[in-house]
Amino acid sequence: MALANIITISGRAVPVRGDDLDTDRIIPARYMKCVTFDGLGAFMFYDVRFDEQGNQKPHPLNEERFKGATIIISGNNFGCGSSREHAPQAIYRYGIRAVIAEGFAEIFFGNATTLGLPCVSVSRADRETLQQLVETDADTAISVDLEQKTVTAGGKVFPCDIRESARQGLISGHWDPIAELLESGGQVDAVAASVGYF
Repeated sequence: MALANIITISGRAVPVRGDDLDTDRIIPARYMKCVTFDGLGAFMFYDVRFDEQGNQKPHPLNEERFKGATIIISGNNFGCGSSREHAPQAIYRYGIRAVIAEGFAEIFFGNATTLGLPCVSVSRADRETLQQLVETDADTAISVDLEQKTVTAGGKVFPCDIRESARQGLISGHWDPIAELLESGGQVDAVAASVGYF
């Protein structure tokens, strides 16, 4: 079964400001005691969204106007810290389908790509403009075009960047190497049979 070709991601966005938002902030370690990733979305950015009693704190992700947003706009070095794959899993299972930021931590970027969660980089000035646009009007439509390497919002077009291998993988539907390996069982068996030490 071929993976989806991910070319354009459109929707509303939520601004999650700050640089160096690490994976422990994205998904606190105590919520990683799970056999599967199911349900992780409920705990995305939990400690900055809720207090110890579970009451909401002031945070864009708790604002009604940003409910249903499918794109995060954030700062530089997004997803730094430990390499936990639970972080992009939590983001994806929350309902986010793309992240726009000034820059990304290497391992987070790779883990996100293999989920089909595009991470595109914009300049600091453009990130600030995009965040201001959605803070002013939460209904602003955002479109990330991986073919053209652009982000469109509020009638403006912003250049974005993404590692070429990831861009090609997402566009062509070859973004999950494990899925591709599982789909190629016959070829794997043939290669295994052709070597003399199995």
